Amino acid sequence: MFARRGAGCRHRGANPAALSRAAGRPARGISDGASTNHVPPAAGGGAQAQEHNQVAELGQKPFPPGRYRLIVVGSGPGGLQLSYSLTRLGIDHAVLSDDPAPGGMFRRWPVFQRMLSWTKPFAGVEHHERAYERYDWNSLLADDQVNRAVMPALMDGTSYFPSRPEMQKGLETFAQRTGIRVRFGCRWESTKEIPSPAVGGGQGGGRDFVLATSEGEYRAPVVVFAVGVAHPYRPPIPGLESVPHYGDFRPVETYKDRRVFIVGKQNSGFEIATGLLPWARQLVLASPSPAKLSVITHTLVGVRARYVQPYEDAALAGGVVILDTTIEEVIRDGAGYRVRTRNAAGRELTVPVDDVIAATGFVTPLRDLPALGVATFGQSRLPAQTPYWESATVPGIFFAGTITQGAAGLKKHGIPSNSGAVQGYRYNARVLARHLAETKFGVPAMRERIDAAALVPYLLEQVSHGPELWHQRGYLARVINLDRETGITNEGVLPLQSFLDSGRSDAVAVSLESNGQGNPYPVVYVRKEGSIAEHAMAPDPLLDFSGAEYREELRSLLEPVLSGAASPA
Repeated sequence: MFARRGAGCRHRGANPAALSRAAGRPARGISDGASTNHVPPAAGGGAQAQEHNQVAELGQKPFPPGRYRLIVVGSGPGGLQLSYSLTRLGIDHAVLSDDPAPGGMFRRWPVFQRMLSWTKPFAGVEHHERAYERYDWNSLLADDQVNRAVMPALMDGTSYFPSRPEMQKGLETFAQRTGIRVRFGCRWESTKEIPSPAVGGGQGGGRDFVLATSEGEYRAPVVVFAVGVAHPYRPPIPGLESVPHYGDFRPVETYKDRRVFIVGKQNSGFEIATGLLPWARQLVLASPSPAKLSVITHTLVGVRARYVQPYEDAALAGGVVILDTTIEEVIRDGAGYRVRTRNAAGRELTVPVDDVIAATGFVTPLRDLPALGVATFGQSRLPAQTPYWESATVPGIFFAGTITQGAAGLKKHGIPSNSGAVQGYRYNARVLARHLAETKFGVPAMRERIDAAALVPYLLEQVSHGPELWHQRGYLARVINLDRETGITNEGVLPLQSFLDSGRSDAVAVSLESNGQGNPYPVVYVRKEGSIAEHAMAPDPLLDFSGAEYREELRSLLEPVLSGAASPA
């Protein structure tokens, strides 16, 4: 018989299960003597000396070189979200950044200064509610209501896509309000691994990673890299090295009445084309593969709708040409260029143009981590990762931010996670913080008990309104453990792949998934006696899964693992 202790079914605005340690309280473990930057008051100085030293403390850089329990490298959205979540769990850590202030890549890009991710000011829920996160793709996540949904108040109302400066301001505001500390202007330069003196080292002992930086050496047994996928990539095409890359080309007015060849047909290429439509005489976009559109894939895979105007222009035989062809060579020709191309049938076409722009993507700036053993894959050189975003080949090295797209999840129907975008990887950071607290620092999670009668409505509420499941479809799942001795417990939001690959106790997980053809739909995974059964429920045209038909279906799916307990209602 399952224990029945309290409803445990929270309002949809409530926070996920939190760790038991109070926020900000230091966790037991490795000493953090080097991490403090408090300046004590001068003896006998009174209030004036105290005020003086408070000013001195503010003027000092935090986290001087030394040994820390955990180091985060990067101050973009991923690094900021992880630092906030770690602090709330009481995990002391240092944050290092080469940048002068928070923001990461959003201090520079997108080049045409408008985000692809929206923040809807009116969504039928209050901005401070957890459910609003589904409609606000840009704000970082806060446990306290006052620091939630930072972005809406900073936007000027002309678009529900924030401008780049508004996004940068939002990240800076979140960091300031929540007290995130970063050692700015500290450039990570190289990495090595050594035996850890804190736990003995040697055979079977622990290991430390040593980060050489522009300001000295840092050491930690756990390092999280949140350095983005922001180093320009150029394929080995003769002559392409001499043309501007995305973000480095001239002001748009200098392309007036010119013929421009854009190498690449992803979002960056179509963003450039959209920005140049009012200026260029003709635009040619070319790459070997046909362009995909997100409105066709029903995912974030493909060119987003904001950038499809050049696609329509090409379809209607306007001033845009789209070619599915390889680029064989870029040849300088006087003041312009000749671009030699070849299509799949082997036909060559040489295009004379005034300018060439390489919109050929970016790679992950991992520096010497591959030499340390970090395996990478693909053109973007993303690190291979476990479901919890740890290097698949070097334990102790983790990743946060857009790099976490390297853990693609199950990719059912070929659809990856949304970890390449802020609205997805901000949840990864929260889950990672809890995972690190439990597995690296011995801080157990507080798992809520749920009454059997409340389980069905609770799970349907999660797939209807849980922002983690909406933004990380097919990657994150709400997991409920069904133990006959300890009762029904809420395990929180976890990577779905981890649930499927580990554990033998009876449990249920729910996720929201897509097949690339229509609306998302709930999927229920029931584990009984070590075997897992998967059940896809029907989509709903209004995206609400709380109706009687869904309740009855879920009740019947859970009956085998809830037998002996009071029937859920």
